Amino acid sequence: MRHPAPAPTASATATSATSASARSASAQPASTQPASATPASATVRSLPPRVRAGLFAALALALAGCSASPTPTARAKADADGNLRYGAIVFTPCALGSGRVKTVEAQCASFEVPENHDAPQGRKISLALALIPAEGQPRPDPVMFIAGGPGQSILETYPMLHPAFDDLHRDRDILLVDARGTGGSNLLQCDEVQDVMRESGEEPSPERMLELGAQCRDRLSKTSDLRYYATADHIRDLDAVRAAMGIAQLNLAGVSYGTRVAQQYAKRYPAHTRSVILDAVAPNTLVLGQDHARNLEDALQAQFARCDAKSACLTELGDPRAHLQTLRTRLQAGGLPAVDYRDPVSGAWRSEAPTWGHLALLLRLYAYDPGASAMLPLVLKESADGRYQSLLSQARQISSGLGGSMAMGMSFSVSCTEDTELKLRPEDADTVLGTEFIEGMQAQCAQWPKGERPADFRTPLKGDVPVLLLSGEFDPVTPPRYGEEVVKHLPNGRHLVVRGQGHGVLAAGCMPKLVAQFLEHTDAKALDTRCLDRLAAVPPFSGLHGWEP
Repeated sequence: MRHPAPAPTASATATSATSASARSASAQPASTQPASATPASATVRSLPPRVRAGLFAALALALAGCSASPTPTARAKADADGNLRYGAIVFTPCALGSGRVKTVEAQCASFEVPENHDAPQGRKISLALALIPAEGQPRPDPVMFIAGGPGQSILETYPMLHPAFDDLHRDRDILLVDARGTGGSNLLQCDEVQDVMRESGEEPSPERMLELGAQCRDRLSKTSDLRYYATADHIRDLDAVRAAMGIAQLNLAGVSYGTRVAQQYAKRYPAHTRSVILDAVAPNTLVLGQDHARNLEDALQAQFARCDAKSACLTELGDPRAHLQTLRTRLQAGGLPAVDYRDPVSGAWRSEAPTWGHLALLLRLYAYDPGASAMLPLVLKESADGRYQSLLSQARQISSGLGGSMAMGMSFSVSCTEDTELKLRPEDADTVLGTEFIEGMQAQCAQWPKGERPADFRTPLKGDVPVLLLSGEFDPVTPPRYGEEVVKHLPNGRHLVVRGQGHGVLAAGCMPKLVAQFLEHTDAKALDTRCLDRLAAVPPFSGLHGWEP
């Protein structure tokens, strides 16, 4: 499972939920403070604006007798250096993001946990944490956002979605914890695999993948016990962080694999769960990967049907199904000559022979995003005509973008511990992906250390917890039927299927406002979702003069 495409950039709007006097104090510029300020007030004025506003809000709340929160809850407190102490954890100023997206100002910290929670005296690992303070007075229940994958770093991927949190960020802190084995939390990266993909622009063969996986296992096992990097270990980490910060309840928001984590946490710690948002839903009952081939096939057929419905697409590009079958036969046979093309990342000229690996990678990842999939009929037409430059350049761009974004060692630990029921199915043999993925995972897991899966792991999330479930109409990985499977056990749940969208819809259209409204009232069934009706799929791209020349 992959993280959704970056959301459109938007500016955060600062508001305050404090009393009128607190709002006035927190909004007053430093230059308007009395000249006769005491040393203590001068120290306060030297703090960052967000920290200063938080101090004033905390003071107002204290003067009011803390009547806004009937349950004692820790609040972030600032020190003279501009750091935040939240319960037992000290955060320091930092910035999240890279050159690809606008950086997000945050407060960062590290938190030590046992590698094996059942052996607390044994090896320790450090978790990377980030807190994005609320723009105004924070409510006592922050949002904990959980990344997909398995294997993605939430600290690295969150900036792409930060604009989608503008509304809820006004009065809620956002808490991020890199899952163990990802990002800054004892990273379990398989550089052996990533380097080959970046160099070749395609996925390694199953045999090569098995060899590289064994090399990665042997290297990582020298410093980590790979049995303790699965979902059950992750949720114990999350609750340890919650307890250390003195937070009574969390609002959980998970994307893709992160929805599995959120469901498992809410099931294990219901008293500490206020609400749950599941975007691209993976049911607890699901064996991750079992339906990959069939789901992708269904998504491709849905995309091809859109071409059928556009006369310009059929006239200009022909039948994408026929082109795909032609290419599949030709590329799987192999032996094609090298083609010169421009690397879209570096701009350098490259020469490569097109292979089935290039097309398989493109099809699998194109299907995540209907906007990108709009280009698929054109790429298939050009490649079927013997012009492979578009195929190679786009496969190169995708493989380069994968880079170090996925910690494959952590991903193997999760899958090999939790998804041991993977089975070969005859009906998958004639799909685009075929049975290679299942065969590859079975082989990898035969040689990868496995942890212990809880006995109730496969039981669905039940109970009265408010849950908002989100699915994209064309999602090839977690199709809408997965959301339907989960919501039927949740009397306070509601499932929204967003028209024309793919994998991950948290940032689509008016969804950020709906999510903020849900967090405000925790009543998913009361949401007015008519604004989503304006969303539609991107039409097939049929030429340089527009969608329909």
